[in-house]
Amino acid sequence: MSISIQRFKPEFSKYWDALVWEANNGTLFHTRRFLSYHPPARFVDHSLVFYKKDQPFVLFPAAEIDDDGKRQLISHCGASFGSFVVPEDLSFADSYSLVEKLIDYARLNEFHGIHLTLPPTIYNRRLSNYIDFALIRHGFKYQKREVSSILFLEKNIESNLTKFRSSHRRAVNKARKSGVTICQTDDYASFYRILKNNLKIRHGVQPTHTLDELLKLKDLFPKRINLFAAYVNDQMIAGVVNFIATDDVVLAFYISHDETYQEYRGVNLLFYTIFKWAINQGYKVFDFGIFTVNEKPNFGLARFKENFGASGMFRDTLELRL
Repeated sequence: MSISIQRFKPEFSKYWDALVWEANNGTLFHTRRFLSYHPPARFVDHSLVFYKKDQPFVLFPAAEIDDDGKRQLISHCGASFGSFVVPEDLSFADSYSLVEKLIDYARLNEFHGIHLTLPPTIYNRRLSNYIDFALIRHGFKYQKREVSSILFLEKNIESNLTKFRSSHRRAVNKARKSGVTICQTDDYASFYRILKNNLKIRHGVQPTHTLDELLKLKDLFPKRINLFAAYVNDQMIAGVVNFIATDDVVLAFYISHDETYQEYRGVNLLFYTIFKWAINQGYKVFDFGIFTVNEKPNFGLARFKENFGASGMFRDTLELRL
């Protein structure tokens, strides 16, 4: 059955998000609700809807950018993940057809390249590498392969605690004895000050979002974005902003701490508490996020996450030059 493409139109928004949440690999980052938080002037939206039997079949959130005079189709430069949002029963043949149609569309519309970042396979309800295979067979190359730390959540926190290295178990106990307390909070301003200062000291960069943007996202997703924080004598010393990306996976989008309180080991107790919350809510996987930047590894960060029992999975970005 032939597959056709139409460019996204605003009136399709109400159907878009419903399809994302029904899809095999749809995440918070694929929704129009998430993409809409960006100011209209930041990106030229060029999202696509693939139709089969005259019905919406597959989504492709995307924007177009000018790269030194060359038009690029990016899926999506305003989100952590992009690529095709596909049904759970996507066939191998349709995977091939989707990639062929996308390439034909890009050439017809005079794009010079296509770039996309696939969600790690753990974000799939039904594990599948059909799209990956089809992309490679049609000439896409890996632009970069980042590694994300993934922790599988057990049935109870005690079982997850057995995955902790002994040093991390001791750190959890030390934090408790030191009077560290953990709670969910809406004090994003205090956390943002810690985050901004930490990034400036360590990397000389600014957070991905402004505080206003982070607050706007929290308002857009009140049940899917939360902040857990560690306190000493009512002073916030660390925090983690979680994005509930799917019904199974929680992503730690921001992690930061005040280094002057390092000896309290608040971050260790913080993650222990978050894992306990996630297990009680029925989530299956905790994604700590990447510990590589443009494939340059941070071995200390990798080791810190491994000490909780995490292992690594690829977060792949592929490109095709036309």
